[in-house]
Formats: sequence, C-alpha cells, structure tokens
Amino acid sequence: MIISRRDIDFLLYEWLNVESLTRRERYADHSRETFNAALDTCEQIATDLFAPHNKKADQNEPHFDGETVHIIPEVKTALKAFCDAGLMAAGQDYELGGMQLPCVVEKAGLSYFKGANVGTASYPFLTVGAANTLLKCGTPEQLDTFVKPMLEGRFFGTMCLSEPQAGSSLSDIATRADLQPDGTYRLKGNKMWISAGEHDLSENIVHLVLAKVPGPDGKLIPGVKGISLFIVPKKLVNPDGSLGERNDVVLAGLNHKMGYRGTTNCLLNFGEGKFKPQGQAGAIGYLVGEVHKGLANMFHMMNEARIGVGLGAVMLGYTGYLHSLEYARNRPQGRHPLNKDPAQPQVQLIEHTDIKRMLLAQKAYVEGGLGLNLYCARLVDEEKTGESPEQRANASRLLDILTPIAKSWPSQWCLEANNLAIQIHGGYGYTREYNVEQFYRDNRLNPIHEGTHGIQGLDLLGRKVTMQDGAAFKALSAEMQKTIDKAADAPQLADYAKALDDTWQRIETVTKALYRAGDMNKTLANASLYLEAFGHTVVAWIWLEQAMLSTDKSGHDADFYRGKLQACAYFFKWELPKAHQQLDLLETIDTTTLDMQDAWF
Repeated sequence: MIISRRDIDFLLYEWLNVESLTRRERYADHSRETFNAALDTCEQIATDLFAPHNKKADQNEPHFDGETVHIIPEVKTALKAFCDAGLMAAGQDYELGGMQLPCVVEKAGLSYFKGANVGTASYPFLTVGAANTLLKCGTPEQLDTFVKPMLEGRFFGTMCLSEPQAGSSLSDIATRADLQPDGTYRLKGNKMWISAGEHDLSENIVHLVLAKVPGPDGKLIPGVKGISLFIVPKKLVNPDGSLGERNDVVLAGLNHKMGYRGTTNCLLNFGEGKFKPQGQAGAIGYLVGEVHKGLANMFHMMNEARIGVGLGAVMLGYTGYLHSLEYARNRPQGRHPLNKDPAQPQVQLIEHTDIKRMLLAQKAYVEGGLGLNLYCARLVDEEKTGESPEQRANASRLLDILTPIAKSWPSQWCLEANNLAIQIHGGYGYTREYNVEQFYRDNRLNPIHEGTHGIQGLDLLGRKVTMQDGAAFKALSAEMQKTIDKAADAPQLADYAKALDDTWQRIETVTKALYRAGDMNKTLANASLYLEAFGHTVVAWIWLEQAMLSTDKSGHDADFYRGKLQACAYFFKWELPKAHQQLDLLETIDTTTLDMQDAWF
C-alpha cells in the first residue's frame, strides 16, 4: 500500500509519454521494458526492506550517547540494498556509473521509497542532491574525490544552511571560513537542523556548508553577498582516495522531532577544536565554485530539494490514502439513513457518503500532486535533452514558476489527505497501532523545511511571476491555454475548461492589481494566499490534463478511468472555487494582516 502502480503507468506512459524520450540520444538504450524493470526494482526494495522498519524506526529514533549515534540496524541494511542496486546514480551519466534514466522515471521509482519509509529514504536523497550540486559547480578533482564515492553509496551527503540564530534568514549566517596558505579554508561556526548530519551508515559524510569568507578588513560581509559554499567532509580524504583523519566537525546534539524520526537531525559544530586536523583546530573545507557565489550554487540543490519535498509530501499522502481506502473497504460500521434496522448487518464504511467525500478528496489531492511533481520531473528532462534551444529554455521557465507550487501545494494538501485518512479510521486512526498517525506526523515537516509556505509565496509573487518581464508566467499561460482549447472541444469537459480559463484570467488580473498597489509591502502582504490560489489553479490544470485521457474509456480498465473523471469533477466543483474566494480578497489589496500590531495580540 505504497502507491498505485496503475496510476504510475498512466502518468508516465499515457500522459507524459516517457517512451518518446527513448528517441533522444541520451536515453536511446532505454525502452518501456527497462523503465519498468527499474520501477519493479524500486517497488521490491521499498516494499521488502524500507516499509517493514518504518514504524520501528519511528518508535526507536536515533539516539546519541555523547560519542556515537545509534540507529536501528535495519536502516543500514535497507540503504545497502538501495546503493547495491545502483539507485543512487539512477539518473546519472554512464561515465559516473549511472543508468541514464530520464528524471521522470527516476523520480517515479524513487517515490516508492518516500512512501515506504521517508526517514530512511532521506539519507540517499540528500546525498543525490548534494552530488548533483557538485556536478554542476565542482572541479574535476572534487568530482573524483567526493562525488563518485557518493554515487557509489560509500559517502553520504548533507546540506548545511541554517544556523540557530538565523533560521531561514541566510543573510544572517555567521559561520566563518578563513583562507589558508594551501588554498583550503578553515571553518568555524554552528549549523542547526542538519538532516543526516551524523551517523555511521556510510564510510564518510560530505557536508555542503554555507559560510562567509571575511572581507579585506577581516570582518564578515553583511547580507547574502558574502556567502560561499564549501565541501567539509567528516573525514578527510587522502590523495589516493583512502580516508584520512577526522575533520573538526562535531555533533553537539540531536533534535527530537514530531515525525521524520528515522533521520538524524543535528546541531553540528564546525571548528570547535575537539579534533585538530593537520594539527590545528578548524574544520577543513574546500571552496565550491567562486568566492561569494555560494548561495547561487546552493540553490541548485535547494530547487531540487524543494521538488523532492513536494514528492515526499505526495507520497506520504498517497500511502495514507491507500491505507484509509483499505480500512474503509473492510471495516463494517453503521447503516444507511433509510435502513436503521439493527437486525440488519452493518455496511462497510466506504458505503457512507461522508467517507466517500473524504476518500475522494484524498484521491484528488494525492493523484493531482503526483501528476504535478512528475510533470516537473519531465520538464527536467526537457531542459536537459529538449530538441531545440527554445524547447529547453521554455522547460526551464516552466520549472522556475512551478517549483514553489510543486513544493508547497502537496505539503499543504497531501498533509490534509493524511488528516482525512486519520478521520476515516476514527479513534483507531489516532492510535500508534495504525500507520496513518505516523504518516501525518512525518508529513507535517514538509510545509516547513526547504522554505516555508511564506517563503514560497514570496518567491512566487515577488519574483517568479515578474522575472524576465513575466516570461515564466507567459510560458505557463501558454501551456494552460493548449489544455483549455483541447478540453473545450470535449462535451464532458467543456465546463471544466471554461472554469479553468476563468480562474487563470482572474489570476492574471489580480497579479496586475497587486503590482499596481505601488507598495511592495502591500503587494506581498498576502503572498501565501496568492500561492494557494495559484497552486489550486495549477492542480486543476493537471487534473484536466488527466481527464482528457480518461473520457470514453471502456473495457476492463473502465473503472480506473471513471475514478480519474470523478476526482477531476470533485476538484473542479469542490476545490477550484476556493481560489476565487481567495482572489476576491487579494484583489482588494487587503491590509488586515499587514496592519496588525504586536501590542494588539
């Protein structure tokens, strides 16, 4: 009960047409058969080795005895199988030991692990993100020393951004990096909320660390302009690739989380002097890219991580949906309103209208969210291998504007799916004996990490919709218009096409009105509300895309397609109208929240 394989096949082969990618040089060795084999491998390992210890890892979270972090052994066993199957490098070049799978197929396969056990899955996924960042920004020597062992699964990786006093405000980080005569740097500072920051699951841990190189006056440069990116390994690596002495990176303590408990979450001290590599205190770091260009380099990882967060949110919502669906189909309770005779047998929960409502809402959220995230993964393939420069540039523009949606919308609404899954279970759902309460707790992190809803709203409204004279906004408009025009010709979908067209036009109108306010505080005051309305409209578009492929279907699969059409109907009738209410408020340039004062609370 991790995910519906039929749904995966529908999205990949019927909608996103991934088989067409095999006509491109990069994927010429692949076929539907090789894609299915990769998906089968992911499903088997996730089912056999990740899912069985999900609850155990939650109930026996990592603990630190002052010297060592202890993690249940099943985690290492599962990760070894993951790495041995070559999945760490599934999307990478053959030269790097990869399979050269399309990103969309890779993400579909890896989604099984997020749904099976998001805590254990975090270790390799953070590593892949760190490796991809270094592949874009690192030197050949850094690739040989750090990236190749990461893709082999021998080294794991992290991203070290936040600090106790700074949180999401990266301009306020205070970790310092001083240049040394040999060209390395010595780092001193503290990093907070570092997932997978300490463990013994791999030979080494490669930390990607944001720090500030002081200016000529010896002082740290204020703001984000002074930030640089560094590789800081837990253990130094010798020229021959063997591991050397321990670097000056120390675990100060573990954070104990509401969910996601299987992943160590750490406060790390860099350069406190417990270890003295090469005879002196200070964590040895290696500059990635140029000095003071660290934030731009780290955002390669951040954007990938944001889409990954969205996919993780989808999968926790999806598996929760399937658990509640099975429970509703098998749990007898109550009778229909017109048949209250206690002598008659009880009906299954799924026969009650309100249960159907909650199941249908979950289906609409999780299948819509999965469609959105796999669409974004397909854009990555277009960006990399599109047949023309304009095709690749257009994919890049679409990714820019959809990234905050792909992160935040599932984090909000697939979490709501988990909430509904608990409700369907009734009192049982609120107990640890059933899995759905853990799915909710695990998913509650996703609206927070890699940029909160507020940050994503500011990114979308404050930057993405206006960048390059609205180029990304126009690109998305053009894609939506294609769908609207096609759906308008289908009698069953024409009303939905009009509803989507009307809502998108309102978003265009409201966006202009917000920018006519003449005051960015007012324009951005309700950016989170704008994000919600925009996101609901995008997912309505994703549902209309799926519905167009589901009309007039018959045969043994007819029920699958009817389910798609019903979920689309639900989304347009129950969900999309919410966007209009939000847009009404946004258009007034409401300042209720902006005007609120501290003393009034």
